[in-house]
Amino acid sequence: MQEPVLEKAGKKAILLGNQAIVRGALEAGVQFVSTYPGTPASDIGDTFYKLQAKIRKLKSDFYFEYSVNEKVALEAAMGASFSGLKCLVAMKDFGLNVCSDSLIPFVYMGSKGPTVIVVGDDPSCYSSAQSEQNSRWYSFLANIPTLEPSDPQDCKDFTKLAFEISEKFKIPVMIRTTTRVAHQRAVVRLEKLSTRPGPVGKFAKSPKNFITMPPRVLEMKKELFEKLEKIIKFSEKSKINSIKNHSPSTTDHSLGIITSGVSYLYVMEALKELNVDLPVLKLGFFYPLPEKLIIDFIQKLDKVLVVEELELCLEGQIQRLSKYFNPKLEIFGKILLPKVGELNQDLISAALNKILYNKSYSLNSKFKIPISKRSPKFCTGCPYWLVFSAIKRALSESKIKKEDVVFGGDIGCYMLAGISSVGLQDYLCCMGSSIGIGHGVRKTTNQKLIAFIGDSTFFHAGIPALINTVFNKSNPLIIILENLTTAMTGHQPHPGNVIKIEDIVRACGVRHLKTIDPVNQKEMIKTVKDFLGKKEVTVIISKSPCKFVKKS
Repeated sequence: MQEPVLEKAGKKAILLGNQAIVRGALEAGVQFVSTYPGTPASDIGDTFYKLQAKIRKLKSDFYFEYSVNEKVALEAAMGASFSGLKCLVAMKDFGLNVCSDSLIPFVYMGSKGPTVIVVGDDPSCYSSAQSEQNSRWYSFLANIPTLEPSDPQDCKDFTKLAFEISEKFKIPVMIRTTTRVAHQRAVVRLEKLSTRPGPVGKFAKSPKNFITMPPRVLEMKKELFEKLEKIIKFSEKSKINSIKNHSPSTTDHSLGIITSGVSYLYVMEALKELNVDLPVLKLGFFYPLPEKLIIDFIQKLDKVLVVEELELCLEGQIQRLSKYFNPKLEIFGKILLPKVGELNQDLISAALNKILYNKSYSLNSKFKIPISKRSPKFCTGCPYWLVFSAIKRALSESKIKKEDVVFGGDIGCYMLAGISSVGLQDYLCCMGSSIGIGHGVRKTTNQKLIAFIGDSTFFHAGIPALINTVFNKSNPLIIILENLTTAMTGHQPHPGNVIKIEDIVRACGVRHLKTIDPVNQKEMIKTVKDFLGKKEVTVIISKSPCKFVKKS
């Protein structure tokens, strides 16, 4: 069966937003792809992974890797870009935090080979539990051009455009999606796949371009701002910014709407529901903003509703511009729309009703579908059940109250240890932090501590935290849950397939280490009891494959 992503030019295919990004990259001739899996962006890497063999038959080759973490993924792409290749890096929102140390200098240095960075945000925290991050702020912090698609067609088209912008201005470009864009499925018009040759480049030595040291780094910053001035002019003319519902013969409206991303779709649904025709400025270019286009739009208005999810990134910019070009403009945004969670048609309809008619809007009861609440749980047969059971029994037999032990959580399936039926998680922050935070707890309290971390997460960010714990002579019990896959994001491979975790743990200076199959409950319970009494850091590697790995 033909992969929909590989359908012939001229056809239409039903694609997820993430799949459309892959298609756009293939049409643009991408040569190097790196990622660390993270929802809602995981499908991008997974699709490239599946396509590697098939794409070679189409004479369009590329290199793909699941990197150890997002910082390494970006740095690998930087190396390929400096060698002249077209590169794409994909990650979830928190991955942008991880790679920011390299991202900001990369924008200064610029890209020799066109480079696109795709970031998936998760309003309402469906898969990203740590925080409801708004990655658009990185656009301002890093001064990185940012495009914001609304649907799968945009995803494909904007990806190609991002490569064009990157190539034209020698700067990496970010595409910011959200869960509803990444996982939305729609018909996409396809164009020709590129037949660009495979990933063979050449690094041209040039300290002026690739070394960020004073005073050169200040020259780079000046050059970056000069690029941005040119990109603003490009943005002003770009077709990805457009005004909808605006008849050329109609030059005066009391109210208009400015929006971007998936919020645009909600706006159009709300207008249809209310049977209202208002001009809507859709901004595909989030950074740098097409300021002249915005000024022309707001100068004809008495009121404007700014519709965006999460914090007021756009609204703040509209307020700044209106101060000089339409001081009497009434701006509505977060005063009527929430800063927390996803938007939807009904929230926008309510805001429009308030502005237009000064009355509230209620959802018709026929659209309210009762959904029974369900608690998340581990899969039947998951080896983690055995680990947590053994810990509870070990504490009971040692006459240690569960309340007297601090349990550190980390990012992976095992974060479900925090649900009430398990109750073995007292903190949860970010990748690798179970060990890092655990060390701080042990150095400042007399409480025992058990930190959980998965194998993929250990490779991602756990190793430095383990080294710090050993170096600074702390003594938590660390349980590394080795299930041989990156389970939570779709069972992607990780370095544990070729590198033994035991070897790394020993190399970090850990003397008390055991690898146990949790099926052996007797040994697991005995080891937990023994290690909790040690005065040095102890590590148990609970080695048992995910049930889905077992079946495959």
